[in-house]
Amino acid sequence: EGNKLVSKTTNEEGVAEFIVECEEDSELEVVMDGFDSKKVEVKGSNDEENNVQISLDPIEKLIVDEAINLEPIFFEFDESNITAQAAFELDKLVQIMNKYPEMVIKATSHTDNRGTDTYNNALSDRRAKTTVQYVISKGIDEARITGEGKGETEPKVDCSGGCTKAQHAENRRSEFIIVSSTSITE
Repeated sequence: EGNKLVSKTTNEEGVAEFIVECEEDSELEVVMDGFDSKKVEVKGSNDEENNVQISLDPIEKLIVDEAINLEPIFFEFDESNITAQAAFELDKLVQIMNKYPEMVIKATSHTDNRGTDTYNNALSDRRAKTTVQYVISKGIDEARITGEGKGETEPKVDCSGGCTKAQHAENRRSEFIIVSSTSITE
């Protein structure tokens, strides 16, 4: 249900052990400074032991074509609040910005095509501001991140002929463009 039940630090070999309810699915969140965090679903089992191996990529792999390529940060319909999933992804942006203190980011927020242009522009502006405020709340200087609402003007999926719920959700997103940065070595 998205609640963190327990946190553990791995040993020298990168191993951590958890006791979980039999047959109960759970989610494992793996975080390490300098690496792209991951969430992995672990299926419930009656087996006495279930080994899960997770490899993390260097955080720099998220920097692609002058943008930070996070997993999509989706918003609920008609909402601008940061979800737990969005916070997980935004924490990766914060980690990158901490590693590259000269980096300046522009966050663009988008809506689906339901609602009037005026309403969607205001909603996307609130989403952009909420996204920026979250990053600032994590210690990033406000001069290093700006936000802009794009409304429904730049859809990821063209819904002019109709869309599914999932396709509308793809259009309700935030994206992160690198405005300036010194050379980032990979």
